[in-house]
Amino acid sequence: MSENTENTENTENTASTANTANQGRSDDRTDGVRPSRRALIGWGGAGLALGAAAAGGAAAALASTGGDSGAAGSAVDFHGAHQAGIATAVQDRLHFAAFDVRTDDRAAFVRLLKEWTAAARRMTAGLPVGDGAHGGLAEAPPDDTGEALGLHASRLTLTIGFGPSLFEKFGLRDRRPAALVDLPRFPGDNLDASRTGGDLCVQACADDPQVAVHAIRNLARIGFGTVAVRWSQLGFGKTSSTTPDAQTPRNLMGFKDGTRNIAGTETGRLKKFVWVGEGDGPGWMTGGSYLVARRIRMNIETWDRASLQEQEDVFGRDKGEGAAVGKAKEHDPPFLKAMKPDAHVRLAHPDSNHGITILRRGYSFTDGTDGLGRLDAGLFFLAYQRDIREGFVPLQRALAAKDALNEYIQHVGSAVFAVPPGVRDADDWWGRTLFTKET
Repeated sequence: MSENTENTENTENTASTANTANQGRSDDRTDGVRPSRRALIGWGGAGLALGAAAAGGAAAALASTGGDSGAAGSAVDFHGAHQAGIATAVQDRLHFAAFDVRTDDRAAFVRLLKEWTAAARRMTAGLPVGDGAHGGLAEAPPDDTGEALGLHASRLTLTIGFGPSLFEKFGLRDRRPAALVDLPRFPGDNLDASRTGGDLCVQACADDPQVAVHAIRNLARIGFGTVAVRWSQLGFGKTSSTTPDAQTPRNLMGFKDGTRNIAGTETGRLKKFVWVGEGDGPGWMTGGSYLVARRIRMNIETWDRASLQEQEDVFGRDKGEGAAVGKAKEHDPPFLKAMKPDAHVRLAHPDSNHGITILRRGYSFTDGTDGLGRLDAGLFFLAYQRDIREGFVPLQRALAAKDALNEYIQHVGSAVFAVPPGVRDADDWWGRTLFTKET
């Protein structure tokens, strides 16, 4: 909920119709990772082979939805220098999952990353996993769970990250980036261990919640026995935008959120504040980013009983227009000294933090009640940055110490991840730069 946020339209990862169709066909030659389900039936397994006829037909059907990144059913290109789902125009829904690794076999884990990549490549193109959800051998489980049949790609993006604990496995300790720090305990933190940490994560964003859930479900199914879901979070109502000129979304407190976010078209700011550059650390992270995920519980009932004046003083902005104190329009440059010293916007603004800027793409959540008649609701905060030590850590230290908003929120879950660069082409796979020696 900081002023350090994003407004952007990502052009790097938007697929054209031709790319989508080619992608559906190219999977057949890149999926040599694992033989077809029919070949594996004798072993009692289910594979991820990509049938050429089925893939081509589904890709052709998908092409009719168009390739514009803002179209309801369009696909976002899975390939690129950076992973999609970071600077990509923010979708409406989220399913985020953190996983624990359950194997000591490095080869088995690498094999899973390749299988996940093949599945992600197809799902983001609007195609079923492997041989699909039906039409195969009746004696074998289908390759796809089927709940996304008939649905469009819905701009699905899948973004993977590796947590600090992964680098204690598979002989990776010397490959852990210095920027992937364990977060200190901030004042006011009340972290739930069952919603904290994870060896790796997958962020699924889409305009259709069923498409996002389908993606995480199928990756978890494919990974059964090798990884297990540690925790997950559903999100709705994006609380930040990466699209210039789009209406700024509002958080559950009713205030516009993300007014000053980095835009996906701002390549200069993305390079400066988001993407890991050459020489920033280990070469395998060049082109990647670092993710901080925080589950922030809002004391909704207390906030709803605060006066309008108090609410506006807490944020330092007008609730209706979103204008800073003393200004007329949302995007008018704020005069920070006109705000109260503990106003959220004043404390979070780059001018108050030596220019610290992060890219945010958080979501609202409601997860029932807490058993005491109060909504379990709030913000699932997602922030991408070039270096956590120079981004989230100093920013949160400033906010945790002084922010008036702390009376109404509490951080209850936390995790950090190194997000590797994008999958370059049909022969590449998630994590290749980390697990191979060529980099």
